[in-house]
Amino acid sequence: MSFILADAWVVTMDRHRRVLDRGAVLVNGDRIAGVGDAADLLRDNPDAELIDCSGSIIIPGMVNTHTHLFQTLLKGLGDDMVLKKWFTCMTGPAAASLTREDVHAGALHGCVESIRSGVTTLVDFMYVHPQPGLTEAVFDAFEETGLRGFVCRGFMTAGADLGVPEGLIEDIGDALADVAALARSRHRPDGRVRLGVAPCMIWTLDEDSLRLTRELATREGLLLTTHVAETEFEIGHALRHYARTDTRFLGDIGFLGPDVLAVHCVNCGSDDIEVLKSHDVKVSHNPCSNLYLASGIPPIPEMLAAGLTVALGADGPASSNNHNLFQAMKFAALIQKGVHRDATIMTAEKVLEMATIDGARAVGLEAEIGSIEVGKKADLVVVGATDPWMTPLHNPVSALVYSALGHEAQTVVIDGRIVMRDQVVTTVDARVVRQRAQAAADSLAGRAGIAHLKARSWPSAGF
Repeated sequence: MSFILADAWVVTMDRHRRVLDRGAVLVNGDRIAGVGDAADLLRDNPDAELIDCSGSIIIPGMVNTHTHLFQTLLKGLGDDMVLKKWFTCMTGPAAASLTREDVHAGALHGCVESIRSGVTTLVDFMYVHPQPGLTEAVFDAFEETGLRGFVCRGFMTAGADLGVPEGLIEDIGDALADVAALARSRHRPDGRVRLGVAPCMIWTLDEDSLRLTRELATREGLLLTTHVAETEFEIGHALRHYARTDTRFLGDIGFLGPDVLAVHCVNCGSDDIEVLKSHDVKVSHNPCSNLYLASGIPPIPEMLAAGLTVALGADGPASSNNHNLFQAMKFAALIQKGVHRDATIMTAEKVLEMATIDGARAVGLEAEIGSIEVGKKADLVVVGATDPWMTPLHNPVSALVYSALGHEAQTVVIDGRIVMRDQVVTTVDARVVRQRAQAAADSLAGRAGIAHLKARSWPSAGF
């Protein structure tokens, strides 16, 4: 199948960061076969379908490097809580009540939401397993919707004394046996959907679990991701138990490496950043979630100055309330400007890199995705730019980061396949997906005893 996306701004994100006015992209099979002028591409490929994209901006598909798809069912139930309370009072009880139907319904909705907002690659961190088969339900959702990404089988092996429900604490041998079985049954090293492994966070793990996980990830060649230095609580726990920060501890036990995606890193100091850099660890920055949970603002400019690869994540919708990477881009730029009182410290161009080519680099796929270049996988997003909030348009990158609201994606291509056309998802029935997710969300809230969080008083302030 060949088609040409024609007559749009094309923000290539190639090494020259070319931006073409009235450019076009030729797709042949699952690859980008040409970038340039529509007339030239059509002349050389007369049988290709011509898709008019005038009034639009074509960008590489965005890479969301961190979410928890099951949390799609928990939007709005964790408002105004810090992480520890949010987990022990809402997310943990809900997670302990999950069924395979819940997980599949939430994952399908999250995958559709991602496609609708221009994400073509997603890293899911599935760390709760009250019953078998939940990781497979997430894999199924990726396959059904056509999304690219990593389904990371996570786990918790400790933390009952800190409020982790007993039903969520796993024996490390059982958890890693499941990872190994998934590596045989679902992982395709060069496939569109791959397996990763995701030990949850320092206060829900023990040292042996981390060491064994590192060994398995190396042996199986899996992406390894974990929450790092998200809140002061994690830092305090690590200092009490290991007499050092969690970042330093992970480095000292041999856990860190270039295949590690460290999520959040809000409370990393200069020494921690040096540790991350020395191991070539990649960082997933989740600005909306960090603000929602009052976790803080990570030192992203310092990380970039040190040469770290920093990508973007939306985090689970229970702590950011959607999968919208456009919002993450805007917040990522604005919070650093405000904190540092420096308007140039984080630009629109940089955060678009973080959402595309740096996101690809963070998961080891920069040779395949993340930019619009001949030979790369055809993961593309056509963003409408004629709505009132996007116009008048002077600079397409500025419009994408500061003006877009996140629902402007018109057409989405993944692996050369059009998975959304004219804002209609082609792989699944989005209306049915939404209905299933709402029913699952209502049922889960009732079973988990958290339905009371739907209705609350009208707090105008916390003081």
